[in-house]
Amino acid sequence: MTNDNVIVTQALRKFYGTMEAVRGLHLTVGRNRITAFLGRNGAGKSTTIKMLLGMERPSAGTGTVLGKQITDPEENRELRRRVAYVAEDKPLYGYMTVEQTIRFVRSFYCDWRADIEKRLLQDYELPLHRKVNTLSKGMRTKLSLLLAFARCPELMIVDEPSEGLDPVAIEHLLQALVARSAEGVSVFFSSHQIAEVERVADQVCILEKGRLLVDASMDELRQFYRRIDLVFSSLPPECEFQISGVERIQTSGRQMCVFASSNADAVIQRAHEWNAVSVEVAPVGLREIFLKTVEGN
Repeated sequence: MTNDNVIVTQALRKFYGTMEAVRGLHLTVGRNRITAFLGRNGAGKSTTIKMLLGMERPSAGTGTVLGKQITDPEENRELRRRVAYVAEDKPLYGYMTVEQTIRFVRSFYCDWRADIEKRLLQDYELPLHRKVNTLSKGMRTKLSLLLAFARCPELMIVDEPSEGLDPVAIEHLLQALVARSAEGVSVFFSSHQIAEVERVADQVCILEKGRLLVDASMDELRQFYRRIDLVFSSLPPECEFQISGVERIQTSGRQMCVFASSNADAVIQRAHEWNAVSVEVAPVGLREIFLKTVEGN
């Protein structure tokens, strides 16, 4: 791993019996960036995160987090001291109160920020003397986020951080992620909320059936991805438009819709060669990129 990367995996695989949840994953996550990890349910996101943190052992392949080997027990313990993690299911000790939970977790970390703890207690309106098992899903999520944000880690790994949160709390969460990134903390988070990702992410990785299909910066996605709508007097064969950069082609009657990750100019040139009656080019948002990428794979 170079100093520019906080996570690197090479051919990472995970089998559960005969089912392959993660398939030869090559993933690189840059330092001092907010990297979003997108995918449908069952795509392998949580399994990947658990392997990175030593909670699941890879069936094959290698990986490092903060330069530490994820399969080496000693190195894995060291990396976890430097990583703040919020799990998808937000596991907490239900018999503890909110205050007891914070005091318990605080005792493990010398990087704990009492000022952040105090501010988040107020922002999240957490009831100190309530037991965790009586809290709503949203309150448990807020408590889990406080336990992560009150530290000063090198890397935050957050799995579905907005689950159960109301719009105001989601806004606070997004602001907190951006603020921590500005302070030099690398953020790696999975989410199903595309609009949230589009607002804060620097890099986007899309996983489908355990394979990485997209790994690009938001700037690259905005610059190169295009939807090209074509109308012809007589529809040409689809194979004529299966050129480099074309991800999907859909046809209906005399219309053709081309979804391209690059090389839009070549598609337009090919359309003119086939005497297209109409050519319309439009940039696409992250939601459409996600849907077009995972559909059919």
